[in-house]
Amino acid sequence: MLDDHTRDSTWRQALAGSQMLFVAFGALVLMPLITGMDPNVALFTAGIGTLIFHIVTKNQVPVFLASSFAFIAPILASKADFGLPATLGGLVAAGMVYMLLSALVKFNGTGFIDRLLPPVVIGPVIMSIGLGLAPVAANMAMGKAGDGSAQLIPNDTALIISMSALVTTLIVAVIGSGILRLVPILMGVAVGFSLSWFLGVIDFSNVVAAPWFAIPKFVAPELNWSAILFMLPVAIAPAIEHIGDVLAISTVTGKNYLKKPGLHRTLLGDGLATSAAGMLGGPPNTTYSEVTGAVMLTKNFNPKVMVWAAIIAIVLAFVGKFGVLLQSIPVPVMGGILCLLFGSIAVVGLNTLIRHQVDLSEARNLVIVAVTLVFGIGGMVIGAGDVSLKGISLCGIVAILLNLLLPGGKGWRSKKLDEQSVE
Repeated sequence: MLDDHTRDSTWRQALAGSQMLFVAFGALVLMPLITGMDPNVALFTAGIGTLIFHIVTKNQVPVFLASSFAFIAPILASKADFGLPATLGGLVAAGMVYMLLSALVKFNGTGFIDRLLPPVVIGPVIMSIGLGLAPVAANMAMGKAGDGSAQLIPNDTALIISMSALVTTLIVAVIGSGILRLVPILMGVAVGFSLSWFLGVIDFSNVVAAPWFAIPKFVAPELNWSAILFMLPVAIAPAIEHIGDVLAISTVTGKNYLKKPGLHRTLLGDGLATSAAGMLGGPPNTTYSEVTGAVMLTKNFNPKVMVWAAIIAIVLAFVGKFGVLLQSIPVPVMGGILCLLFGSIAVVGLNTLIRHQVDLSEARNLVIVAVTLVFGIGGMVIGAGDVSLKGISLCGIVAILLNLLLPGGKGWRSKKLDEQSVE
């Protein structure tokens, strides 16, 4: 039997785990709601993915895995062209890219990543992800479908709701303190949802009719080489994001997770979690910066806390009314928040160029960034029929090829950095 101290410690870990899930929750469910996936499945696969990650990394890294925003645009485009099962097959393959990177890191070290994916490549690709999604955010904020094909809620009503959600999110993100500052998305959703209810936009009849217990609506993937070819290059940006997140949590905890358990293990954990999610109908998984912030704030470095967060997510996935309630969130609520979120993704890409002092006056760098942005945002398509590349997939491949083929392989480094290295 457990003694009182052990029982108390377990309850404390479970409570801390529920807090970590609360921090990640807003962004976790936003991804499936935007892409039309089942939020209960997303909760289940986030929990399963986190458990897989902790098994692979020997329960040493305090992280929680959940929906990756880098995949939003590709999933929307792939669903429209190939359908959900084929898109899930592409996501399973994307997880294998992580596994391949894991093997390369294990046997060759991390140097090849710097050569293959320098800041001049990663920066514009991430910017393309955010800017390419901007019309989706604007349409939803105005009460339209993401593609602008239908007016779901009257424009004036939608703008009142979306701007209220946006302003709330901005205020909490900028001037919030403590744990509140880590959940701006959740606060924005709460205010937008409440205002929607007051304005009579929400219909709770489906929530009332839904059962308390329900099996999540899992979807099996199917093999479609066009969808796989489309999705594979997309894994590049979140893989780099993963490395940044591992570095961040290492800094917070004072431990070097790149060495122990090793970057190859964390990449493998992410890859297996993403492929597992695709096998069940969930969005791909990645490490969450919001959770890193919560770890820094609470000083709770125990990885077992994340295991509890995963278990709680899995339990919530089987609450039928909960999933239906999430799906009842009106389009303008999400649209308002996405105006900030998608813009923030673009800024992360811009900051990548600035932080590494990429000199855009150099012709090589200018060419890579310019062509990548236009191909990524402008709707360029290369190929036809079943074999074609477009959007983030296309711009990612183009950026890598330009970086490898253009002369001056160290051109991404600024003159200032080169001078420092000489000294």
